[in-house]
Amino acid sequence: MRARFSREVAAAGLPSGPGPAEPVTEADISSLPEPVRRYLRFMGVVGRPRDWSFRAGVTGRFRLGPDQAWKAMEAWQYNTRLEIARIFHIRICFLGLVPVLARDTYLRGEGRMLVRPLDLFTAEDARGAELDIGELVTYLNDAILLAPSLVLGSESSWSAVDDRSFDVALTDRGRTVTARVFLDERGAPRDFSTTDRFCQDPHDPKRPFVRTRWTTPIDGWQELNGRPVPTSGRAVWHLPQGDFAYVEMRFSEGSLAFNVPPGG
Repeated sequence: MRARFSREVAAAGLPSGPGPAEPVTEADISSLPEPVRRYLRFMGVVGRPRDWSFRAGVTGRFRLGPDQAWKAMEAWQYNTRLEIARIFHIRICFLGLVPVLARDTYLRGEGRMLVRPLDLFTAEDARGAELDIGELVTYLNDAILLAPSLVLGSESSWSAVDDRSFDVALTDRGRTVTARVFLDERGAPRDFSTTDRFCQDPHDPKRPFVRTRWTTPIDGWQELNGRPVPTSGRAVWHLPQGDFAYVEMRFSEGSLAFNVPPGG
């Protein structure tokens, strides 16, 4: 799966880098609200060159509905800020036999969800404004939890809510998405909440996508190669019928790499 993922990322036509080499300074973040500065310090942004890409592999479990069984999953993703883009591949085995590969992408301002059983035929190919918005805010979520430098520029705006939360907005190709980030006493993110994602009701999958609050609570933090990284987390839809956590994941050992070219 990783080899196929790397080939497709390399073929996506994304800039190969490198990005800026100058480190982020206290002066660079001095105009930002206090909780944002505390968060950026916790994430180790100050004193380090701006990250311009990352690659990550994750493992965990996934389910299609609140009343359905969890299934093992593996995923790989690549994000870059040189041209804001996100490529995410996830593989899930159904009935213990049939691997289904889904590709979630945000490329050149367009979101897409492509689902292919056995990677041989297409079961779903979703596009449209809902996917454009949803994939862009998912890129923002990835950056907040792994590499804030990916959104530390003129394309983003930040505002304090209180001592332990802030709002962040990201604009790309004329489209803006927003989220609220909740912090602990150290400045570590505890949760990310947005209403810029769209969900098909798992109780009625024939209904169209509807705007739904989406959160990604984090279980804890660890240090990997001098960087703070979430230990594990999950994604939750907040539906009228109740909260629905549909994926739980953690990073695969040795998979996380920063400032790498597409497919590298």
